Amino acid sequence: MSPELAGVLQLLALVAALALAYRPLGDYMARVYSSEKHLRAERWIYKSIGANPNAEMRWPSYLRSVLAFSAVGVLFLYLLQRIQGGLPGSLGFSSIEPAQAFNTAASFVSNTNWQSYYGEQAMGHVVQTGGLAVQNFLSAAVGIAVAVALVRGFARSRTGELGNFWADLVRGTVRILLPIAVVAAVVLVACGAIQNFSGIHEVGQFAGGSQQWNGGAVASQEAIKELGTNGGGYFNANSAHPFENPNAFSNLFEIFLILLIPFALTRTFGTMVGSVRQGYAILGAMVTIWIAFIALMWWTEFAHRGPAFEIAGGAMEGKETRFGIGASSIFAVSTTLTSTGAVDSFHSSYTGLGGGITMLGMMLGEIAPGGTGSGLYGMLIMAIIAVFLAGLMVGRTPEYLGKKIGTRQIKFAACYILITPALVLVFTGAAMALPTPGNSILNPGAHGFSEILYAYTSGANNNGSAFAGLNANTDWFNTTIGLAMLLGRFLPMVFVLALAGSLAEQRPVPVTAGTLRTEKPLFTGLLVGTILIVTGLTYFPALALGPLAEGLAS
Repeated sequence: MSPELAGVLQLLALVAALALAYRPLGDYMARVYSSEKHLRAERWIYKSIGANPNAEMRWPSYLRSVLAFSAVGVLFLYLLQRIQGGLPGSLGFSSIEPAQAFNTAASFVSNTNWQSYYGEQAMGHVVQTGGLAVQNFLSAAVGIAVAVALVRGFARSRTGELGNFWADLVRGTVRILLPIAVVAAVVLVACGAIQNFSGIHEVGQFAGGSQQWNGGAVASQEAIKELGTNGGGYFNANSAHPFENPNAFSNLFEIFLILLIPFALTRTFGTMVGSVRQGYAILGAMVTIWIAFIALMWWTEFAHRGPAFEIAGGAMEGKETRFGIGASSIFAVSTTLTSTGAVDSFHSSYTGLGGGITMLGMMLGEIAPGGTGSGLYGMLIMAIIAVFLAGLMVGRTPEYLGKKIGTRQIKFAACYILITPALVLVFTGAAMALPTPGNSILNPGAHGFSEILYAYTSGANNNGSAFAGLNANTDWFNTTIGLAMLLGRFLPMVFVLALAGSLAEQRPVPVTAGTLRTEKPLFTGLLVGTILIVTGLTYFPALALGPLAEGLAS
């Protein structure tokens, strides 16, 4: 079987599995967030934190709860790392330095999981399981909660109430993320991923000495790492490490976990607003971009340019022979079009244009299908922009799902789409202009610029994958990327929740002959075009200096 055919068959199997899970999971999540009943375990949690799950919140209260909860998470995870040296199960590792501890805390709480450390050489069992893995659940649940609040803004009318953050957080964790993650962890263990709390031990003798590995609760963390679109690996090699990703089946299963909730949330959206066809329109835009990016990545990586590529069957540098180019490309596209950041190959070793595709996927806002929750609310923001542009073209007040898109709504949407590009470009420009950050670059020229551009793109978009080659464990990069992650996560949420509140206050607008049919394929095409133009062209000058210049020169 040719590598190309193997890649196509794996893609078809993946699409089939996602299609089978789409409707039941999407409808189940809609029931979870619409139910008025609380499980016994949930009532115990509400009592322990002093929350009233039945109290409705307006958007300022919902936002304050999100920010307060996340701030406590950052502080707790920071302190846990700082005292690691005195904790049991630390495996003899010392406490994490302040700048790196701040970076890691900001990373995991913001659902980024950027790692400027070697996991197997820095973090003990307590920090890994009690700190990092816990935040993998909670940060994902926060993202879904904010998305559901926006959906309620469309579904409700003449009220500013968006639900209860604490109820949404607990339900997302207890009823959705935890059960699926348990099943996924069992599957990964069956595939060969490790799950233990063993210490450091030698795994072999070599001419230059011995190699040492430590065990850990890897399968359980790997499951929520992918399911929650987090991405932080237990080991530095991430999902390229056989302890995390043992074989071709586990690799495909992990891609499935990455895409499962973000795609299914479009069904949840359609069900909650009373029109599943609206969910299909959003899903259509996501799938179109996802498939197109995979096809482009295959084209760049399978192209036989020179004897080395011809012998290997394509650009095999940086890719696992266990997976090959086809599966590695699907993983790379899926992880950068979501906010996952997990890698089973090294993006820095991709062709110049291939590396550019991974960057562009993040630059679009990671909305095809995006992260758990963040992908849906990012796509809905772009849908509002698309409706607004369509209204300008026909001279009609834009409407979406029975809500008018006026000056206030479009300002919130515009602020949302401007935040991340501003963070990426400003921090990248500062790093290139100052003398010290440039010393962290491994490769000169266009590829070196791409290393820094990729780092800030990954941080501000809450992706977490790395281009490799860049020494990011410096005070400059730990601090600035940490700030980019926090601002890139929580500033957009301010405008999402403000937009949700303004929509929920509106009176529904009746559908007329002049209303744009947003459930039709025409709107899906308009939405895809808007995404590529509004967000893609924002970064074109930066891409031209990095991956495009490298790709055209090769």
